[in-house]
Amino acid sequence: MGEPMANRLISAGFALTVWNRSPHKTAALLEQGAHTAPSARAAVVHADVVITMLSNGPAVSELLEMGGVADALKPGTLFVDMSSVPPHSARAHASFLQARGISALDAPVSGGVVGACEGSLAIMVGGDETAFLRAAPIFAALGRATRVGPAGSGALAKLANQMIVGITIGAVAEALLLAQAGGADPAAVRAAIRGGFAESRVLELHGARMLARNFTPGAQATTQLKDMNSALQAAHEAGLQLPLLQQTHDLFLALTEHGGAGLDHSALLVELERLNGLQ
Repeated sequence: MGEPMANRLISAGFALTVWNRSPHKTAALLEQGAHTAPSARAAVVHADVVITMLSNGPAVSELLEMGGVADALKPGTLFVDMSSVPPHSARAHASFLQARGISALDAPVSGGVVGACEGSLAIMVGGDETAFLRAAPIFAALGRATRVGPAGSGALAKLANQMIVGITIGAVAEALLLAQAGGADPAAVRAAIRGGFAESRVLELHGARMLARNFTPGAQATTQLKDMNSALQAAHEAGLQLPLLQQTHDLFLALTEHGGAGLDHSALLVELERLNGLQ
């Protein structure tokens, strides 16, 4: 998602310096007018705002500490982590940077590659109001931003989002499977219930993927599992029992263990088929 987000920022007129540990991934951005840097440290040393879009919390920690990014940031820089990380990691990063005179926001997104290309991402932001207002023009180029609380709150909101997405994927997959097993046309059933109380982006987009059996990843099953692991950890820390989350987590875990790790998360249908001996 980083590339289309970067393209949106370039199109909005922001001067952008980019770095990726796989240099070939920045080639298209150079053609659009971005500058490139030989290292993460070099990319941020003169920046007023730094945005990270990485795979997980440890990757962000490693970049800040081992990659030398934290040492290279000038006082007053705004650090915006748009990765999906656990809330405790987001809070730790914010505290670590605040001690160095750096403001930080955790601002994970939802909307996938389509939303990144269209500039329609839902952006969930944790951090102080001043930093949020400072980042507002940047967020406006990427989608709709909402500040949901102090540091770590954006990460927590993303977990809530991922819970709803994952559990709804499970519900849609089970419903289409039941329709087919009972003799109805699953595509017609999906069309019939569109627009009613069951309507959702998951039914619209992922339901279509299931019917077409198009499991080329937009969001991988492993990414969904990572976020559900983090949600379970947050629930444990809050003293909550969330059985729907646990059961859906277990299905995604089984999907990855049975060869579906690299598939789109809508491929949960495949695991339900396996569970029912329908493969």
